[in-house]
Amino acid sequence: MSKKRPDIQKEKKDKSEVPSDYYDLHKEAIDDLVNATEENSPEVSEEEIAKYTGKKLKFKAGPLVKALLVKWWFAGCVCFLFLWGLGLYITDMLDQLFILGLAGGVFTDLLVNNVLRFIEGTKGANDKYMMFPDKRYRNFLFNIIYSFVILFFVMTVYAAVNAAYAGISGAPDMLALGVEPILYGALYTLFDMLFIKMKHVFASILKDARRVNNK
Repeated sequence: MSKKRPDIQKEKKDKSEVPSDYYDLHKEAIDDLVNATEENSPEVSEEEIAKYTGKKLKFKAGPLVKALLVKWWFAGCVCFLFLWGLGLYITDMLDQLFILGLAGGVFTDLLVNNVLRFIEGTKGANDKYMMFPDKRYRNFLFNIIYSFVILFFVMTVYAAVNAAYAGISGAPDMLALGVEPILYGALYTLFDMLFIKMKHVFASILKDARRVNNK
């Protein structure tokens, strides 16, 4: 009768102890994972994250760039949906401008401002990119009125450029600029940010004047 070799018996014994040993070795790591919080977790660099996600963050847009893109995109959508989309059914220019201004205000209050709030790093960080940042029912009306103001200046630019081109070319029926989503969105965003900047400057002047009067 053959005898079992001692080394084989030892090997089997070691394999039988693997599950308990494995648990003992990893029990501390499991406890650390369960009790992990934002305070006691070590910081991980973006390079380390990229190793596991396969994503390399080569370009990181700042809050201003994100706000400009959001405003430009939604303004272009308003032009595409309501000016181009309804242009075949609503031929009167005043009616088209009324719908365009109304839609611009509704989009600003319900979509643009909420998207800016959603993508902000800290609460209220993107309020400086809104004309009426507070969530109030009256601001819905204010945003519509504000949209008509911006629309007036945007259409003034189109009219001035086309009038200048007609005077130079001698062809009054020729248009240098047609209203299309990309340029319309850019002009709308430009005047929007310009008016918001003017609001901040005016508020800063009033704040400084009150500070001087209180001294």
